[in-house]
Amino acid sequence: MRRYTNMFSSKHNQLSGRTLLVMMTSSLLLAACSQSNTGTSDSKPVQPEPTVATSTNQVTETQAESTAVTTPVVNQSDLLKNVSATVYKDANCGCCKEWVSYAEDNGLSATAHDVEDLSLFKERYSVPQQMRSCHTTVTTDGFVFEGHVPAKYMAQFLANTPAQAIGLAVPSMPVGSPGMEYEGKFMPYKVMQLNKDGTTEVYADIESPQQQL
Repeated sequence: MRRYTNMFSSKHNQLSGRTLLVMMTSSLLLAACSQSNTGTSDSKPVQPEPTVATSTNQVTETQAESTAVTTPVVNQSDLLKNVSATVYKDANCGCCKEWVSYAEDNGLSATAHDVEDLSLFKERYSVPQQMRSCHTTVTTDGFVFEGHVPAKYMAQFLANTPAQAIGLAVPSMPVGSPGMEYEGKFMPYKVMQLNKDGTTEVYADIESPQQQL
């Protein structure tokens, strides 16, 4: 009887051990699955974020490219396009050369002539004494631009010429006017209108460098 009891006890212990092992294994598997599911649920929302960001960047870049293509560009070189003129100047005048280069950069087709007596040409083209400067520009249409006149006002004058006018003048040589740039300095000046009867009037007041642009 004792032998059967020992055998029963031994088998019971073996079954209990197996049952415990199965239960522990099941618990481990459940825990592993739980961690796997948790990790998977955490990673799913992360996946679309780069896609959304990339899509947003692509849309922004596309809009920027579209804006760059459609934005009109103002080209200063077109101001005096199709305008031809002769510039009478002194051979040794550096600011005259600077103004000619400036005018050409703004589209003027200029032919420079170095002359010994500029006053002869100023008298020929009816430039009053008090309106004179270092060079005289005459267009093929006969309009006179005396001195360092900004291209902006030349173009404006030629596009809408007052009936009584023969041209424009910037008397003397104001520092900061086109061709007279010096160390960033600027002196306010007036662009004067020259009339057929010899009178003059203010065409534009230039109070800042930006007004010349």
